[in-house]
Amino acid sequence: MTARTRILVLCSALVVLAAVAVASVLHASARAERRNQTQAGGPRITPGKVTLTEPGRMVFRNMAWGPHRDELTTVPATDPAGPRTASSVKCLRFYAASGTGVCLQAVHGPVSDTYRAVILDASLHQRSHYDVPGIPSRARVSPTGHYAAWTAFVGGDSYAGTNFSTRTAIVDTRTGTLTPTLEEYRIIKDGHPYRAADVNFWGVTFAADDRTFYATLATQGKTYLIRGDLRARTVTTLHTNVECPSLSPDGTRIAFKKRVPGLPKDAPWHLYVLDLSTLRETALAEPRSVDDQAVWRDDHTLVYALPGDYGADLYTVPSDGSGKPRRISASAVSPAYIE
Repeated sequence: MTARTRILVLCSALVVLAAVAVASVLHASARAERRNQTQAGGPRITPGKVTLTEPGRMVFRNMAWGPHRDELTTVPATDPAGPRTASSVKCLRFYAASGTGVCLQAVHGPVSDTYRAVILDASLHQRSHYDVPGIPSRARVSPTGHYAAWTAFVGGDSYAGTNFSTRTAIVDTRTGTLTPTLEEYRIIKDGHPYRAADVNFWGVTFAADDRTFYATLATQGKTYLIRGDLRARTVTTLHTNVECPSLSPDGTRIAFKKRVPGLPKDAPWHLYVLDLSTLRETALAEPRSVDDQAVWRDDHTLVYALPGDYGADLYTVPSDGSGKPRRISASAVSPAYIE
């Protein structure tokens, strides 16, 4: 091959690469523009008042394309696929209880985004906010509304692999006292004090006593369900292979995602429920891999998100292993039920 031929081949390759890059940018730009257009066949959404104290409602992050994408919206809990009322408050992750909400938001900058956790009152007004050191992942509020917790990825961006790091914070919403990382707590593992550089926590869920919480602890390639004590500032391991726990309303069971051998590395989980008194596990009827912290609709029903055409859809399944999964709402994520 002559020098002239090599130059022609190189120039041709550069032209092809440039064309691919331009096409990719144009495609991404067009897709972003379409997200601002109302989704054909999507839910009917109108702006209005959204509160965290109206009983019988479900409040969640709307994922449907259009002017209200990412806003907190509400529907009757008995009609989750019905018309939506949208607020102007946008969240990446959300949860609420007893008139207190936590909203994990992106703060768009000229070069890159930063993130924050906003504590909301019953009318979705900001009470306080805290910096979040990475990409938001999980959010919870205690049943009394007195505590909020959130988890962010500070290295890596998926629970599926092993190369990730998380930071989990808890705040007293009454005083503003912040524990920026659960790594400050003393760990009791298998009955003995434990320290390790690779410890990660995620997925807090609170009990109703304003003292007890549960979460996932990961270390040395294993995950553990831990019980935490807000006053003693300790966490104690209870059970292995538990991720993203969610405490039932009666405080007796934990819904969680469990890694199951034989599943793909990027989708390794199935939903289970753990009886806290016996540590007996029950596999749920959802056959797909669920990467979510499930929400208890009541003592017998779980709600969770799975990927959908416009981000995610909400599904429900009985908590006793019976029945089958059922989609209840399209283009929705991060639900909270208002009692």
